[in-house]
Amino acid sequence: MRNYKTQQENFWAGEFGDEYISRNMSPELLASNFAFFSKIINCTSQISSILEFGANIGLNLEVLKVLLPNAESSAIEINKKATEILKNNINKGRIYQQSILEFTVDYQRDFVFTKGVLIHLNPDELDKVYQLLFDSSRKYICIAEYYNPSPVSIQYRGQEGYLFKRDFAGELMNKYPSLQLINYGFAYHRDNNFHQDDITWFLMSK
Repeated sequence: MRNYKTQQENFWAGEFGDEYISRNMSPELLASNFAFFSKIINCTSQISSILEFGANIGLNLEVLKVLLPNAESSAIEINKKATEILKNNINKGRIYQQSILEFTVDYQRDFVFTKGVLIHLNPDELDKVYQLLFDSSRKYICIAEYYNPSPVSIQYRGQEGYLFKRDFAGELMNKYPSLQLINYGFAYHRDNNFHQDDITWFLMSK
């Protein structure tokens, strides 16, 4: 395996990233994702193309393919094993098997999003990723991550330096004041039917 710029990239490209795949394949998660993304997509209109930053095996795109059957979907994913499975969940789009930090914007999509990805990136690289998100989007940006008013690092499966909480959406809107907040919401891990991992989502438009 090649050596990436940051320890977080190496972490997800390697064995841990491979193991993550098997921990996140369940019909319950798929059902929860339907409920989750239905709320978000209901706040949008005329989406014909989608790009996910850090798609893993494509469980989010699998749901969006049903909700938006005519939309082209593409994904950036660093883990090689995950991209082999991801191919089945892409709808007429492209897979960029590479680090987000190495991605070059080729054309803009209507709906660009992350879900549980920014929290695992090196904080020193976030400014670059914010620019990539903004430049990649023609219309909407959705950030679905762990929220905290101020940056904080917490243990992730017994390890330090791989999970960070902060106000990602707020930082993005501060960087690009033209972005308009359309809606936001919270998905609780104790929801009676469709639990998520305490994720806060923010939908913005350009």
